Amino acid sequence: MSDREAIPPRYDASDDESEESMPLVRLRASDFTGVAPREGRGASRASLADRHVGARIRERRTMLGLSQQQLAQMIGVTYQQAHKYERGFNRISAGRLYDIAVVLGVPIAWFFEGLAPDEETQAATPRQRMCLELARNFAAIDNLKHQEALSNMARALAAQSAAMHGR
Repeated sequence: MSDREAIPPRYDASDDESEESMPLVRLRASDFTGVAPREGRGASRASLADRHVGARIRERRTMLGLSQQQLAQMIGVTYQQAHKYERGFNRISAGRLYDIAVVLGVPIAWFFEGLAPDEETQAATPRQRMCLELARNFAAIDNLKHQEALSNMARALAAQSAAMHGR
């Protein structure tokens, strides 16, 4: 093999016929309505939508009684990565969001429900978390008579509370 054969020829754009048929278009951030350019190096990588989706993932995971570790294993990421997704620190790719939706048994659109422009997502209150846990635990009871007894007890306690507060 000669030295000339070992060196690949240089690329010359003038030899590329397709370049003439495909003009180069420069895009600006202003070309995308409603999308603000990110500022500087210290800008947050995640947006309001990322935090909202993360909160919805956490809500559904809690409803199903899964730990972050279990969710992480099911979608093939580390516990730390799952935690960052839920907190909205890291963005979730479309493929990963699909995997999460399958594991959690919801359509992808479910993660975006309640997302309004320029509206801050509120975290679940301790009372809301307790209600979710109560519902999950109730659903986990196999014995129908035990479920009925628990339901009757909750009804009686609610009636007693309403009577005490004059409702």
